[in-house]
Amino acid sequence: MILQSTLTSVVKAASLNFYQVKMAFSNLTSKAVLLYDEWIKDADPRLEGWPLMSSPFPTTFIIGTYIYFVTSLGPRLMENKKPFELRQIMAFYNFSVVALSIYMTYEFLMSGWATGYSFRCDIVDYSRSPTALRMVRTCWLYYFSKFIELLDTIFFVLRKKNNQVTFLHVFHHSIMPWTWWFGVKFAPGGLGTFHALLNCIVHVVMYTYYGICSLGPAYHKYLWWKKYMTTIQLVQFIMITCHIGQIYIMDDCPYQYPIFMFIIWLYGSMFLVLFLHFWYHAYTKGQRLPKIARNGINKDQ
Repeated sequence: MILQSTLTSVVKAASLNFYQVKMAFSNLTSKAVLLYDEWIKDADPRLEGWPLMSSPFPTTFIIGTYIYFVTSLGPRLMENKKPFELRQIMAFYNFSVVALSIYMTYEFLMSGWATGYSFRCDIVDYSRSPTALRMVRTCWLYYFSKFIELLDTIFFVLRKKNNQVTFLHVFHHSIMPWTWWFGVKFAPGGLGTFHALLNCIVHVVMYTYYGICSLGPAYHKYLWWKKYMTTIQLVQFIMITCHIGQIYIMDDCPYQYPIFMFIIWLYGSMFLVLFLHFWYHAYTKGQRLPKIARNGINKDQ
């Protein structure tokens, strides 16, 4: 009887604890949903119904799947297989990214940066004017292009270049589409898009280089400008950091989402430090060049 009574008490206590945990979790979930609903009310209504824009979860799922594949599943699947020969596919891919980057550069220019932006306190235009909507479309396309660029890492895995799948490479390719979902959802335009314009311009040069590389050794003689690649990226991050840093010295800039400016400044500063470190070791100390070429990562063709 004593044993039965003890067991009954334990079961009741366990049931009570489970119920309390369940209720606490339910309350926490409800609060999270309410906070999310309140937060998403401030989203740009012009993007309602656009692909991948309903919530950040599809983007998060795609990025999570990408990380799992390139860091775990992919290398295990390729472990006992020969590397794929992807030269023709990669040439088509690289030159396609060049064409897309040229198009996005033109669209960023025509939707603001060459048609009225001051390069200082440029706020987001939330109207439905043709120019404002053009900027929205360009921002979404730039966001979507970051998913296309995930193929960079997938090609590494399929070619068994696993040494190129570094933390920095995966971090860069993961964080860009994720942060840009929020940028497009809440602030598609204004001074927060300057780094995207520069990135498109730099990608025209860089993917042209990688495209020529993928054509084979016979074309490598045309790559005499390889030594300028690091300089181009260094200038890019200097310009991004300086441009976005203006918001901290301008008086009463009414940009709608200052937190985005801080994120861009932090990201630009981080890569600026990375490339200054690269520059110092490569050109000042005369050491062998680190394997950094694209966004901090070499693309071994």
